[in-house]
This record gives sequence, C-alpha cells and structure tokens, in this order.
Amino acid sequence: MQFSENWLRSLVNTDLDSQALSHALTMAGLEVEDMQSVAAPFSKVVVAKILSAEKHPDADRLQVCKVDVGLDEPLQIVCGASNARAGLIAPCAMVGAELPGISIKQAKVRGVESFGMMCSTKELGLRELGISAEATGLLELDSNAVVGQSIRDYLDLDDNLLTLKLTPNRSDCLSITGIARDVAAITGAETRFEGILAVPADLTSVKNIIVSESTACPRYCGRLISGVNAKAVTPDWMVKRIERSGLRSISAIVDVTNYVLLQLGQPMHAFDAAKLKGDITVRFAKENESLSLLNDQTVQLKTDDLIIADASGALALAGIMGGKPTSVDDATTNIFLESAFFPPSVIAGKARRLGLSTDSSYRFERGVDFGNTKNAIEYATKLILQICGGQAGEVTEVLSALPVRHPVKLRMTRLISVLGIPFEQVKVAQLLTQLGFVFTEADSEFTVIPPSYRFDISIEEDLIEEIARLHGYDHIPATAPVANLQMLPAPEARRYQNKLRDGLAALGYQEVVNYSFVDESWERDLLGNTSPIKLKNPIASNLSVMRTSLWGGLLDTLTYNLNRKQERAFLFEVGAVYNQQNNDYVETTRISGLAHGSTKPEQWAADSADIDFFEVKAHVDRLLGTQATYEKAEHIALHPGQTARILQEGESIGWLGKLHPKWQQHYGLTRSTYLFELDVDAISGRKIPVYQEVSKLLPVRRDLAVVLDENIAVSEVFNAIKKANIPLVLEVALFDLYQGQGVAENKKSLALSVLMHDTQKTLTDSDADTTITNLLQLLQNNFGATLRN
Repeated sequence: MQFSENWLRSLVNTDLDSQALSHALTMAGLEVEDMQSVAAPFSKVVVAKILSAEKHPDADRLQVCKVDVGLDEPLQIVCGASNARAGLIAPCAMVGAELPGISIKQAKVRGVESFGMMCSTKELGLRELGISAEATGLLELDSNAVVGQSIRDYLDLDDNLLTLKLTPNRSDCLSITGIARDVAAITGAETRFEGILAVPADLTSVKNIIVSESTACPRYCGRLISGVNAKAVTPDWMVKRIERSGLRSISAIVDVTNYVLLQLGQPMHAFDAAKLKGDITVRFAKENESLSLLNDQTVQLKTDDLIIADASGALALAGIMGGKPTSVDDATTNIFLESAFFPPSVIAGKARRLGLSTDSSYRFERGVDFGNTKNAIEYATKLILQICGGQAGEVTEVLSALPVRHPVKLRMTRLISVLGIPFEQVKVAQLLTQLGFVFTEADSEFTVIPPSYRFDISIEEDLIEEIARLHGYDHIPATAPVANLQMLPAPEARRYQNKLRDGLAALGYQEVVNYSFVDESWERDLLGNTSPIKLKNPIASNLSVMRTSLWGGLLDTLTYNLNRKQERAFLFEVGAVYNQQNNDYVETTRISGLAHGSTKPEQWAADSADIDFFEVKAHVDRLLGTQATYEKAEHIALHPGQTARILQEGESIGWLGKLHPKWQQHYGLTRSTYLFELDVDAISGRKIPVYQEVSKLLPVRRDLAVVLDENIAVSEVFNAIKKANIPLVLEVALFDLYQGQGVAENKKSLALSVLMHDTQKTLTDSDADTTITNLLQLLQNNFGATLRN
C-alpha cells in the first residue's frame, strides 16, 4: 500500500516527523517498506511567467526570454526549450538555486547575459506520475499559478511516498482512512475525517437490482446518475493523491471511483447506463459464459465465478474487474454506480486463476468493511456531482445477512501472563478506546465488540496483540527466562524420530523435505487413490491434493538428481500424510526411504554393484531391530515379485519393495529403485533388551540340512523354532539354500547352523544329540521336513 504522507497528515494531526512516523508505524506492525521523497531536494525555484521570447542573435535554437518571477524587474534568461514562448507559466531556478547536480549562476550564453534557468521535470528531479511534460521541454503550469510562489509549495513537493508491507490480516489498512485510524491509535492524535452525508435524490428513476446469490453478495448498493460530463477534468489535488498512491489518472469518473477506493478502501465500479439492458443481477456465471474485461482480455467464466449481469449477459467480474462493453467513455452521459460487499471466500483465487491482479480483488480477498458500502457510494456521488455535474437518483440497496461481529473477551490475567509486563486496567481501556473498539468492563475482564472493518479480531490473543503493538514492542523489556534446567525424560522403550533420522543418515541416506501438496495424478496412478483430499485453493495446479504417501516426493527428488548427473541416491523423508476416514481427516506421520544406484560410492578397492532388495531390507531391520517380520504382498506401485508387507506383532506397519517396472519406465530409471515406508507411531515403541548370562563354557555347533517344500518361507521355519523355545538352543541361522540335482522337484534344501550352550555345564554329545532330535522332530511335524542325506 503506497500513499502520500501529506494526504495522511490531512486526516490525522500528529506531531511526529517523517522518520518518527515511519518508525512508529513499523513498530506497530505496519512495516514501512520504503519511504522516498516526491522530488529531489532543490531550492530557489519559483513559478515564473515568460513575458517575451526572442531569437538569440548568435544561436538558432536558443531564445532570449524576459521572465517575471515576482520581483520588481523581470529577469533575462537564455532558454533552449522547444516549448518556451510568451505567456507560458513554468518553473524558474533563480541565481543561487541548487538543483540536483546543478548550481545556478549568472552566466553568459553565446555572449548574452542569463540570470537563471527555466526548468523541465528532469532538472527538478521529479518522480511523480502526474507531471505531464517531456524532459526536453519546460514543465507547463496552470494559468492560475501565482507568479513568484515557490514551486515546492505550488506542486506540494515537500511530501514523501510511504509504502507499507502489510500482513494479510490487516486489510483495514488498505485505505488512507484505515492508516489514519491506526496512526491515531498509535500516537493518540486526533483524526479529521470528513463526515459523509447522503446526497439528495434529484431523479425518480432507479435501476432494479436482483441478487440471486445473497450469501455471495450480502450487500449491494446501486445508483443512477444522469447528465454527467465524462470529459470533465479531474482536479489537480485528486490526480496528485491518486498518482502518488501508484495509480494512473484515467478520466474523471474512473478517477473518483479509484479515489474512493484509496480513501475508504471500498472498491467501486461505474457502468455506462445507456449500455445496460434490463435489471442488474448478481449471480454465478453460467456454463461456457464469457466476458470481455476492461484490459481487453476475454475470459471463459466458470460456474463458481460471481458476476454482475443484465439481460444481455455478464457485465463485470464481481470484485475483480468490470467489462469493456459497458465501460464509461467520453460519450457517456448517464452512469450506474455500484458499491458492494463480497466475502473473501467468494473472491479468493478467482483473479489468480484468470492471470489477473487488481486493486479491487486484492482488497476483497482480504476483507472489505461491509459497514462502509453505502457511505462509499454517497461519497463517490458527491465527488462526481462536484466534478462532472449531473443529477443523482435514489440509492437502491439489497441487503441480506452480513457477517456477525461476535464479542471477544479479554482477561487482564491472561494479558499480563502473555506479555509478561504489568498493565493497569485503566491503561488497557484507554488503548481500546484509541482503537475505536466498543467494550464493557466487569471483574477485570473486557468484552469487546470489534468494528466492522477489523476482520482480524476474533479471539482473545488478537486483542492481546493489539494492546502489545500500541504499547510498543520496543517498550517490552527483554527479560531472560528464569527456570530450572533439567533433562527431559527419554524412556528407553521409546524410539524417537531423531534416532530414526540418525540411523538412516548413518546408513548413507540423505533427508529431504517435500510439499504435503502433490499432483492428483500421483495419488491416482502411483498409489491407486481415486478420491484424494482436494485443496479448495491450491497454490499451483500440480499441488492440488494432500498426499497419502511420501513416495511421490522421493521419486520426484530422485528424478531431479538424476537429471543433474547424480547417479546414486539414497533418500529419506519424515513427514505427514493425510487420509479421509468416515467423513473425517486423519494425519499420520511416516518415515519413507528410497535407494537407487550402487551399494557404495564409486571407489578403486571394490567393484560397483547395484543395491538389491535384501540390502534395503537390512536397512529397515537396522531401524526396527528384530521386531519386524515380512510377508509377501502386492502394492500398485511396487514390483509384484519383490514386494513385502512389513509386520510388527502381526500388525501391518509399512511396505518394502522394488519400484514397479512401469514406473521405472515412466521416470526413465535405468537402474533398480527400492522403496520402503513405515508408520512412525507404530514403530515408536520397542522392547528393552533383557540381560542374559554369558556362558563361560564353550558352545556346541551342529550343522544340518533339511528338505522341505519350496513354497515354505524360511521366516516361517525360524518363527516356529523361536516359538518352540527348545532348551539349549542359542541360535539357528541359515547358511545355504539349495535346489537342483539331488533334491526333488518342488523341494528345497535349507542348511542350518545350530548353536547350543548351557551356562551351568559343558554340553555332552548326548545333550547335543537330544536337542538336534527335538529340532528335527519340530521341523518334521510343522513342515514335513526330512533330513537330507
């Protein structure tokens, strides 16, 4: 929000200088991003009138001018400007003047004495938009300019342009009135707002207004004004304020609507009434309806676009931009002026979708004062009648349920607790009064009803923030906290996220962080999710839904790295995923990993070998210890023959597998890619290791090979042995698996090493034989296994 400091000071009487005012605004939460003067510093430049201009005797392009600068005698000045002529009123820098980069002295120009210099905008260093003169020509002033007056006073150049960097919640400060209110609250100065009175109606004719969507447009005001002079010249004071606010002067009627926008924060629009057909209707657009906008862009409307229409179709995109066919031009004599309130949810995102950004949409998206809608049309009417003439009709207003400003409670105990400084109740009451809030007091508690222009006040913390910023953030002392330092409990039975991160980092993985918003095609095609959680207002078309898995982001990161010649990538992410269950949203934290490329970085001492399924499985085992088991399963994103569901105590906690060949091809991956994903909450608990006595005696090892059906998983064999808890068996391990000659078809041979010990005595052959017999009997009973000979 850019504005003129002089305009602001005309509305609020503060004694602060420019720098102090800028600091006060910034410390109150309205950050002054930039402050620059309207014109560069200069002195001794006055309004002057050229009395005569004669050709220089010794130069074709120079003229010798007699110039009245308000002194007893006119000055002789040699001038080379092409528009210098008798009767012209222009700035004149007298001898001794200091201009940007120029000092004016008495001099001879081609033998003729010159006592000053006539000036263009370039010599004066003007930065304004409203100065309409070429840098090569003199700045031409109005005929009513007083000769001899300082040009700085005449053009109001002792002014600064302030630019505020507003937070989205402070839409009330998107107007000079809103900023003046805040300055008054910050400094305690008095405001000088002009009262807005209703304009008497001179016309009996009105325009019928139909609001079909009362929720999307709770308040709509319209008025006919006839007999206006659209060619009227906008007053200099209005042009100056508009253009110093960063807008362009267009025509008197448009300038008035822009001026009201800047002063009151209420967007407005004027239609050429002669181009309207039938009633004015506020409705949503129809399918395939189009509109030609003021910027000459024709847009295809969607059914959620709110429009202003008549019998012929769409006239304007509500809250964003008017239409070209019904716009005001020099031939306009009758206008229909509108002022409306649209909730932010109706306008938000619509302008961006169409590639537009307007002052109107910027304000409506953040919130416009619904209590000021009618005042704005009355004020605009008054200005139009003053500048363009004409007669005004009655204001037609369609009103439905406006937003309700609910009372907000502020407890003194809560205020002091949050800010950490003592506050008197009288002081709080004073600050709330300066803010213009209506409130009541009872038992050290304020009940505040926020005004209609403060959309951001809804909870107690909002009021605490208001008190803090008016008191001054720089006046709140920086007090070091006083607290007992103690170690937080870290139960050994809990597995923390930082430990999971450290574990994967130790294995060579690198952590990445991706958006929780993903492309809908990822969810549909990669994960088989046909009904993802859609965002109402996505920041981009490829970030339109909430993710249900972290794999899409990991694959995207892998592609990014491969495109930059990083052939090996071990990646992991810890993040939230989102699912919809029984009309409710569920957020779950997952840890997911991706491995692509060689097992180890390239080196001279070992051959390069691609990572495989079992190495990634070992990484998962390192994370989970011995608590996880695996079962063959299928997942839409993974290879059918190399996919496992990860289980913990019989409950599914995640997936592990090789990327499906079709996705390998889709992403252009030439090497195998493995993925895993685990539910962090499910793996947060772990078993605490239990002490067991280490035998001082030598263990006994026996190897045996058993033959069993090939479809029996080795994990089933080990689970059965573990569950049986055969005495003396310390460990059973697989060291060979064989199928082929000597083993029947559809059978496989498992070579097992069995380690046995007793902590109290040395085992005998008889003890070992008995244990092996029990083990073989278990395998035979459970799996039909036989001893291989």
